[in-house]
Amino acid sequence: MMTKVLSANVMKSGFSYSLPTLGLLSILMLPLAGCDEAEAPKEPGAVFKDCETCPEMVVIPAGSFKMGGKLPDEKPVHDVKIAYSFAVGKYEVTQAEWEAVMGNNPSKRKGVRRPVEDVSWADAKLFIAKLSEQTGKEYRLLSESEWEYMARAGSTTEYPWGDEIDSSKAKYVSEDGSVESTVSVGSYSANAFGVYNTVGNVHEWVEDCWHEIYKDAPIDGSAWLSENEGNCKERVLRGGSRSSYAYPGQLRSAVRDGFNATARDTSTGFRIARTLSQ
Repeated sequence: MMTKVLSANVMKSGFSYSLPTLGLLSILMLPLAGCDEAEAPKEPGAVFKDCETCPEMVVIPAGSFKMGGKLPDEKPVHDVKIAYSFAVGKYEVTQAEWEAVMGNNPSKRKGVRRPVEDVSWADAKLFIAKLSEQTGKEYRLLSESEWEYMARAGSTTEYPWGDEIDSSKAKYVSEDGSVESTVSVGSYSANAFGVYNTVGNVHEWVEDCWHEIYKDAPIDGSAWLSENEGNCKERVLRGGSRSSYAYPGQLRSAVRDGFNATARDTSTGFRIARTLSQ
């Protein structure tokens, strides 16, 4: 059928080829038909996985928001416009997902569906590099502004659901008052973007270098990598963790912290992002 169509087209154009030549052209065209095409656009809210053991991703829509809060390091509050959609881990990276890529599990509180913990920013970057290599997709950490935009999910309140918090909303305290546990990802309700556990459980590494305030911070969703009055030996943590039990205000959407990029702690994990075709 392809040969007949091609014959008709070349005859109309005024050129003629022998049947062996047409057969050769058809064979040469086969690899082109098998090549990977550009990734089909994914609609906001779409959920997907790039491989069986890959983290589940959800597409975040383009948009704008006011970034920042009431504490000195959350100021000045400023407008950020994210003019592109991107994908983010529906959950924090789990211990099973980490082990599938890295071949080990550094977490102290074991559980295949619990978030991987006790990982540094450098560890998270290594995981992402290996996952990207294995899948051929461009995974990365979120920028700090992408993280807050994703976590707020259109909200302007202290937390994604409102201004009050209790232990029914997020993992930041255990029933016995201890902080010696995490919970499986997907516990508690998702935010309006369909993302889980942005509040508590484990702190989440993002790409940005630590800056004490937001003066001259990017307003386009990009990561702040300049050492302009900043410190790139420390990277930003967002989201609070189970260890924020004494100060639930540390779980607010605007709260931020800086931590040594090579240091590990049982309260730190991460969530991945993926660039989508524009």
